[in-house]
Amino acid sequence: MATEEELFASVDALLEEEPELPPPAERARLREAAGITQARLAVALKTSTQSIKNWENGRSEPKSPRLEAYQRLLNGWAAKYPAPGAAAPAPTTAAPQSEVSATFTGPAAPVAETAAPVEAPAAPAAPGLPTRPAARPAASSRRPAAKKAAKPPVDPRFPHGPLAVLDGDGSAYGVDGIVLDCPVTTVVELVEWTLRKSGLGAPKLNRHGKDSDPLIVLTAAAAVKLGLPERLEGHEQRRSLRLPDDHPVVKQITKAKWQLTQRGFGPWARIYRKAQGRERQCVQLAILSWDALDERSWPGVTEMEPADIARALGIYAQRVITPRGSTAVSGLELMTALRPPTKPERDPATGNWISGYNPGSLGTQPMEPAPPEATPEHPVVVNSGWKGGFLNEEAYQWVRDVNLLTDEECTLPFAVGLDLNTAFLASTARLVVGLSGPEHFVNPPFNPKVPGSWLVDLSHIELDPRLPSPFTPTGERPTGPAWYQTHTVAYAQQLGYNVQPLEAYLRRETGAYLDPWHDRLKAAYVDTLADLGVTADLPDAEFLAAMERHKQVDPALAAVLAAVKATIKGGVGKLRERPQGRHYKEGERWPALERPTWRPDIRAAVISKARVNMHRKLLNMAKLTGLYPLAVLSDCVVYPSPGASPLDFLPYAASGKPQPGAFRLGPTPGLAKLEGVQSMLWAVDLMEKGLNPARYIKGGDAVLDEGE
Repeated sequence: MATEEELFASVDALLEEEPELPPPAERARLREAAGITQARLAVALKTSTQSIKNWENGRSEPKSPRLEAYQRLLNGWAAKYPAPGAAAPAPTTAAPQSEVSATFTGPAAPVAETAAPVEAPAAPAAPGLPTRPAARPAASSRRPAAKKAAKPPVDPRFPHGPLAVLDGDGSAYGVDGIVLDCPVTTVVELVEWTLRKSGLGAPKLNRHGKDSDPLIVLTAAAAVKLGLPERLEGHEQRRSLRLPDDHPVVKQITKAKWQLTQRGFGPWARIYRKAQGRERQCVQLAILSWDALDERSWPGVTEMEPADIARALGIYAQRVITPRGSTAVSGLELMTALRPPTKPERDPATGNWISGYNPGSLGTQPMEPAPPEATPEHPVVVNSGWKGGFLNEEAYQWVRDVNLLTDEECTLPFAVGLDLNTAFLASTARLVVGLSGPEHFVNPPFNPKVPGSWLVDLSHIELDPRLPSPFTPTGERPTGPAWYQTHTVAYAQQLGYNVQPLEAYLRRETGAYLDPWHDRLKAAYVDTLADLGVTADLPDAEFLAAMERHKQVDPALAAVLAAVKATIKGGVGKLRERPQGRHYKEGERWPALERPTWRPDIRAAVISKARVNMHRKLLNMAKLTGLYPLAVLSDCVVYPSPGASPLDFLPYAASGKPQPGAFRLGPTPGLAKLEGVQSMLWAVDLMEKGLNPARYIKGGDAVLDEGE
């Protein structure tokens, strides 16, 4: 007799068969019945209007993944707009009516009309206020008015969204103004209510992935009501905060046969039972008064009302991922959610469906780094006695020698800082990384298409001293052979210099692993900026004005934007997470090494490409304008300027368009925005003291964005 797992695998195989679309004429009828133009549908499916026309007249058919997305859309329209004479489908409810009425104080959530394609980046969430009223106030009086925006499709399994914020009065505030009654008094009751009655959760981001577990955020009052301390004290590090094993709440959880992860009951607690078939039983808790939301990543959120907190976290969940910890943890989890390590495949020997490797992913097993890619305390280094040096692919920290300033530069009145939008994210676009383990080569010919680490001498390359060297984070000229990532060596070759590697650790299997991660986070960043009034169609002067006021437009959305940026930086940093705690001894393994996503070589590739991109722009600026930077700090560069605006020194063509290759203003990743303006005298004074003007140009001490 077939087992449950075999039956599920067989069903999955049927689900993966190519979808069958309705006839072309029916496709056109359904679109017109929904009141959608061909142009608007083309935008939604990220294709051309001509392609939509071809699909509707039978000249061509869509290919995956648009095929699956188009079929789901048509199925949704077919349910809502049946053909004349066809029987209307029975209405679908998200849960039994008695259950909904017992838990939901507002109107029932709408049944899904369409379902989001699981492999394409999810549609941006509506940032606006709820359009349907709740039975009692669900928002603070400080919430700004919102503009009308398209809402993402609702998954009928999760009608109330991905998360809720629980207050001390038993009200759970969800997305879109939803307010649920949550009459629980213990953590165990909360977990069971969340899984059985709340309607919370989020669909998987990839067809081979897993649905996101529901998140319940506890205010201080809610935590106390459930028997938790308002705050946790007595630990040196925030990451080590947790309840002791003998705490009554932990005992309750254990007695009810629920489990906690190895991290225990801390600011982000995961409570679970073993899955029943394919049904996961897991709830994520975040305790606000235990500093679950870092102020640097979520500015101002913890001071908001519960409904506004739910709105900010809900937009992030719908555009990025349901938070699973810090933004760094969420950034890393997003990589795996978009590129699951396994997929079902048929065993040729038995004919059964089994779990197999998902091409393009990092797999399920951790991978040992090459010695130069590891950190000095890594077992690979300590156990082998490696003395051959390490990759030093880090972000720029460079200040020009003050003696190289000209009289003309010193007489300019202003120092203007430019900041590149999410420079690390921009460098992940179409970034080819290694998917297999490193292999050692001696005296290999350099190949710019092969990701890896190369031992090569670039000290013979002499560049203009008014620019930082592209080969070192300090901007100083190399002094001898050193290890470099492929992009750094390729740039030396692009500059016209001969490169002869002495050694290399290279990877045969490669792929653009971070492409879906880039696409989803880029959409989240651009869409959130657009909701704050900063759009790509603004002229440069209007763009600068919009950036000046965007944080005041909507505090919740401004916090989401900060969280998206922190997710990018933290996710890259997690690829090379170092050991934590003062009791760690060199040569011991630490927990992060057990993750397939512990990949310092990928982190090095991201930072190397970002630094090379920065140098390329610096070089082009010098060629186009004759201007040289005063300092660079990661993705911020400071230029001397005749005026207080970037418009006073950035290069433009006679047509008024920005010159290609140099810095350009705009809201997308890799384009620039104004970081800050100070006097030239101020900048020179800092340079004479050995300080970096780029760190302080904004008016404070900048945090180095180096992916840690």
